[in-house]
Amino acid sequence: MTRDAFQIRFFGIMRWVVIAVLVIATLFPFYYMVLLSVKPIDELLLDPGRIWVSAKEFSLDSYRSVLTSVENGGQGFPLMLRNSAIVSIGAMLLTLLVAIPGAYAVSRLRFTGHRKVSALFLGVYLFPATLLAVPLFVMFAKVGLQGSLIGLIVVYIAQTVPVAIYMLRSYFSTVPVSIEEAAAIDGLSRFQILRKVVLPLAAPSVMATSLYVFMIAWNEFLFALLFLAAEPDHWTVSLGLQQLANGVEVPKTVLMAGSVVLTLPVVLMFYGAERLLTEGLTSGADKG
Repeated sequence: MTRDAFQIRFFGIMRWVVIAVLVIATLFPFYYMVLLSVKPIDELLLDPGRIWVSAKEFSLDSYRSVLTSVENGGQGFPLMLRNSAIVSIGAMLLTLLVAIPGAYAVSRLRFTGHRKVSALFLGVYLFPATLLAVPLFVMFAKVGLQGSLIGLIVVYIAQTVPVAIYMLRSYFSTVPVSIEEAAAIDGLSRFQILRKVVLPLAAPSVMATSLYVFMIAWNEFLFALLFLAAEPDHWTVSLGLQQLANGVEVPKTVLMAGSVVLTLPVVLMFYGAERLLTEGLTSGADKG
């Protein structure tokens, strides 16, 4: 066997070894979390290291506890799921409503300092969330939004609009100007060009951005804790999961079931929009 043939075969094998290791490292924690969530607590305490569950041991009691209302003796996650959905979907839609025209303006309009705008948007993330938490809490308390889902949505919009504009701007820059010029000759206004020409072409990028914004709002904990801690009826899933983690009498199987409930919606959304997400994240990569 020649040296070149050996190297080709060796690196071909190593590629699959590396892929297998990465897949196992990625999927095993989620698998173990699901496994613990369907095990009875007694079996878990007897043999916590066993990485399979028999049909006899399989139990959905932990999920029943998580998905039962507090009034009926459960953990009350359905209400938290509703609150998280309201906040996440609201933040996503309002962020896109602001970011789409903003990103289009940055990519197409020429104004003083337009080349620096993207850097300024990303500069927002140089400030840690803890630095903004107290001023925002005081300000929202004065206007009566402390403890409300609307106030939390506003905070999330302030966090996600800069990165959404940055992501969408890169894609809008790849849309040929000649297409927009042809649409303008046909009598379309700037807004109509954006709505009828640019947005259909930018659907993958808009999908990727919307999923990213949704994920940020769904998983965020610090501001949810700061604004909603005193209002249990407004808690999001991340707050409820933290309460389970801090509970002394809460079985770890119930905690794992809550973790699955928190993770599953985002996983399903990413899986369902995988193709559009991949196209959106890679689009505009050659444009600065």
